[in-house]
Amino acid sequence: MTEEYVVNLIRETMYTMLLISSPVLLVSLVVGLIISILQAATSIQEVTLTFVPKVIVIAIVLVLTLPWMMDVLVSFTINLFQQLPTLR
Repeated sequence: MTEEYVVNLIRETMYTMLLISSPVLLVSLVVGLIISILQAATSIQEVTLTFVPKVIVIAIVLVLTLPWMMDVLVSFTINLFQQLPTLR
């Protein structure tokens, strides 16, 4: 196992992790921004007003993107297992 292989493996792992987490993070960011603007406009400073909608929207996004996330993770894992016999 060379240094190049390890660096490439870490790069692929980080890219896969970023790809998997990006839909949830982006939607959470957008919902949080919209709720913050709404709170600033109406002067309502309730903590649960930001928490509950984020949890609901994140759950919906996870349900909608879970098949895609599983495809990405399964293909990454299969690729990793196929490379195992070539390591020395």
